[in-house]
Amino acid sequence: MIKVLLADDHGMVRAGLRSLIEETGDMEVTAEAADGRQAISLALSHPVDVAVIDISMPGTDGLEVINQLQAQKPELPILVLTMHEEEQYVVRSISSGAKGYITKRSAPEQLVSAIRQVHQGGMYLSQEASELLALRVARGERGDSPLDTLSNREVQVLRALALGQTNREIAESFHISVKTVDTYRFRLLKKLNLRNNADLSRFAIQHGLVEP
Repeated sequence: MIKVLLADDHGMVRAGLRSLIEETGDMEVTAEAADGRQAISLALSHPVDVAVIDISMPGTDGLEVINQLQAQKPELPILVLTMHEEEQYVVRSISSGAKGYITKRSAPEQLVSAIRQVHQGGMYLSQEASELLALRVARGERGDSPLDTLSNREVQVLRALALGQTNREIAESFHISVKTVDTYRFRLLKKLNLRNNADLSRFAIQHGLVEP
């Protein structure tokens, strides 16, 4: 049996995914997480062969989950399952160490195959993700989005600020100091030529990092 961890902050989504997985007969969901911190804890303490992780979770987001699990349990394959179809999320997820990336709209047809593929040591990308990566390669390593100037951590802090989190909340989520968060905020404003948090929020919405 392939033991699966599901991490998504919506209970109904997890229930639907669990049903898809467990009707196969050769997979079982051994752990469910509603946020990033819980996902990390369960992945390290429970028998898990594949972690299915959403990007947009409260507190510690999916990119941070990937980073921490890569550092603490690098042998665990991570499959990103998300509503986001933006190039930035695909590129950053794979470059951080995820072995697969599929969208929620493709989950009914692709989730089971994706889990099996990454469990066997392969990579799995949905058609949408594959096309985005192909376009990225065709343009060159860097794209033409202002987001390309930002590091993964800067994108994470930008998204957290846009969601209305305080510097202290962000610091706790990413295990960094409040002063470091403020430094990231200053860098974001400078790199993106913006003035304040309201500008950062509008930018994040425009580029698909958060819902309007």
